[in-house]
Amino acid sequence: MTSPRIPLALEGYPFIGFSAFITLITAILGYDFLTWPCLILTTFILAFFRDPERISPAPPEALLSPADGKIILIEEQFDDKYLQQQVIKISIFMNVFNVHVNRIPVDGTIEAIRYTPGKFYSADSDKGALLNEHCGAILRTEKGERMVFVQVAGLIARRIVNWLEPGDTVQRGKRFGLIRFGSRVDLYLPLETKIAVKIGQKVRAGETALASFS
Repeated sequence: MTSPRIPLALEGYPFIGFSAFITLITAILGYDFLTWPCLILTTFILAFFRDPERISPAPPEALLSPADGKIILIEEQFDDKYLQQQVIKISIFMNVFNVHVNRIPVDGTIEAIRYTPGKFYSADSDKGALLNEHCGAILRTEKGERMVFVQVAGLIARRIVNWLEPGDTVQRGKRFGLIRFGSRVDLYLPLETKIAVKIGQKVRAGETALASFS
């Protein structure tokens, strides 16, 4: 029998543990004016690193959202960073209240991982899209389509976590990493992709169908 999984990202344990320890110390010392803010902060950190299970109702050919959040951009543009071609770019903004664990959008093989250090502007700004720390994964599907999903750090975020390696065979809906404390995820898709979402729509990682290649 499989043991039940604790719905928290392992990367959050140090933050949760430290905050809980400080809360306990202030409570023992009787510093109520500090204990309550620390307790609120600990609760927030617990919520931020939550990692619920997801089951997608979308059809097998659907490309799933890699992140929880809101669609802030859908446009055609030239991708000069990864694919060197015209693409459809979709951007998902994740605020601090969203689940920040990221998931694979479609089955395939990871061709390359490209990490770029950078600044920490607001993730929903033009500066953030161009200059922030980011990590892009180039994926080739089983049918040969190539796409990219990019984790972009935000104003508060200070580290991108990505567990993928070039050559990995991946399955849609599986966890591949997270971004700490506010961020965005961008997707670069082939022009022939059929988009199933609109700007302003809220999406859930591993559940919401963003598009399809067929």
